[in-house]
Amino acid sequence: MTKTVRTLISTLLLAALFAALVPAAFAAGPVLIGIPDDATNGGRAIKLLESVGLIEVNPDAGWTPELKDVTKYLYNIEIMPTQANTLPATLDDFGASTINGTYAIPTGLVPSRDGLAIESQAGATDENGNPFVNVVVARTADKDNPLYKTIQEAFQSDIVGQYLIAKYSEAFIPAFDYQNTDRTNEELLALIDGYKSDKAGKTVVKVGVCGASNDHWKAAQYVLDQNNANIYIELVEFDAYNLPNEALNSGDIDLNSFQHKAYLAKEVDSQGYKIETVFDTLMAPLTLYSRQFDSVDALKTAAGEK
Repeated sequence: MTKTVRTLISTLLLAALFAALVPAAFAAGPVLIGIPDDATNGGRAIKLLESVGLIEVNPDAGWTPELKDVTKYLYNIEIMPTQANTLPATLDDFGASTINGTYAIPTGLVPSRDGLAIESQAGATDENGNPFVNVVVARTADKDNPLYKTIQEAFQSDIVGQYLIAKYSEAFIPAFDYQNTDRTNEELLALIDGYKSDKAGKTVVKVGVCGASNDHWKAAQYVLDQNNANIYIELVEFDAYNLPNEALNSGDIDLNSFQHKAYLAKEVDSQGYKIETVFDTLMAPLTLYSRQFDSVDALKTAAGEK
């Protein structure tokens, strides 16, 4: 074997070893980071990436910046706007992705265990309160329907508050004050998850939702039944964020429960919908997840400084 051949073999072996040790996102160039492609959640994701020191953002953009408001990339990353419900699937290909609880929960992701960074709700306020609090929304014309007040009282109860924490492993947080009941989390989960309500003879209220994580409405239904409210919550599932507001505005459903205040405000402004908040429900902090890196520092090392 000639010296040239030996040198070539050694070079190839070293290259193969390097490729095996270095994450794919680094070997392919910029580390790809997925964010939701809608304006408000995408803005939240950009703020999260700013908070961990990956980018700098024009402060004038407020709480919902766009990609054009990124003034500096501090590391060799590429931000990839992606449909929110597909972001969990990107973790096999992207270096990291920012995912909210609606889509993280069904895939078994837990923020404190699996997340590299979790969005802070602190300071995220405007004149109407935290813009990222999720809400129940009604048509403006009938927002004062007494049925909706009864539903609010059931939803903002101790049972629903405790259930949210017990069920969703930190991905959803109650946006109302509550105290734990005299049941353990395990007892409450067994009660609510196995509960079935009878629709017969009750006033049906159709509530539009997105995603698979809506079992907290079973807890609200349990409270309604315990209070003899004679109301039956019928969930109507939509597979895209733009649909529940359209359906509510047109009268196809009575309420919807899938969005935060900032998203609602943009929808009302852009589409002219006559809909508004009835009551607050929960917060779903956005979390940066990765299957390739176990920390933000590891991601930064792989990306390299710009």
